[in-house]
Amino acid sequence: MPFDAAMSNPVVWCNFSFSEPALARLRDGLRGYELITDGDSGSLARAHFAFGQPPPQGLQTSEALRFVQLTSAGYTAYENKEFQQALKQRGVPLAKASWVYDEPCADHALAFMLCAARALPLAQQEQRETRAWSTARLRQKSFLLRDQNVLIVGFGSIGRRLAERLAPFGAIVRGARRSPGSDEPVPMVSTDNADFASWLAAADHVVNVLPLNTGTNAFFNDSRFGTMKAGALFYNIGRGGTVDQAALQTALQSGRLAGAYLDVTVPEPLPPTHPLWQAPNCFITPHTAGGHANEQERLVDLFLGNLSRLGRGEPLIDRVF
Repeated sequence: MPFDAAMSNPVVWCNFSFSEPALARLRDGLRGYELITDGDSGSLARAHFAFGQPPPQGLQTSEALRFVQLTSAGYTAYENKEFQQALKQRGVPLAKASWVYDEPCADHALAFMLCAARALPLAQQEQRETRAWSTARLRQKSFLLRDQNVLIVGFGSIGRRLAERLAPFGAIVRGARRSPGSDEPVPMVSTDNADFASWLAAADHVVNVLPLNTGTNAFFNDSRFGTMKAGALFYNIGRGGTVDQAALQTALQSGRLAGAYLDVTVPEPLPPTHPLWQAPNCFITPHTAGGHANEQERLVDLFLGNLSRLGRGEPLIDRVF
């Protein structure tokens, strides 16, 4: 059903816990709309527009629904074929929020890589513990990103941003995804292609930004860690479930991997007694890669912008279908 700017009493349902400033921004942008923020799935049936992480079943059965805006870059919970078909048949588009998160995630991945290149974790450890001033050792452990082979697996909006950031450093960037497009900014291979293994084996840095679904669960396993070159570095900015963490720990313990930088794990929060905390050369941030001070305001701006685009019949930012 097409959006009608003149519709009477348009209703927006939102179940995201916004801060007061972001909520005020949302209310200000929705003058003339009824805004429901109680998160009650029962009231979702009245909504014309859903914003946040609405329950798929409620969306599937809502007759009034005209548009869904997610507050996440991933949409695993909404990949059910029956759900998608139900919304497509009624002409209800769904959009994700990669626009909000691709830049900070790329910055986080680059920060991880620069930390590794300049041996910063080793210097920090020395500062906390021995204060030995190991100049020669740390200089020897440092390296340039120039001419390093970087393979971004799950190449999408985050991968594009990371490739842009790596260009001035002179790194050799390649990408992998299940279905590469025809206009990719870097050389690409399908993860289903036999050549993927050789690309994996050639990489000095493997950056995982895979979404989590049935095809990517534990994608990085014993076999793929075994394929990676000795001394490679592994980064996970995607989803924790795409990595077999026991296999990762084995690769770190054996020294096959020089290090791992993780922003996502299973479970989250990672229990204080989990062995990954003590795994050699494993560095963990608590799912903060997409975070930035004004992310909630940017989520609101994305939704309001897409609502206006819908009304004008223009393409939506980050439309899934």
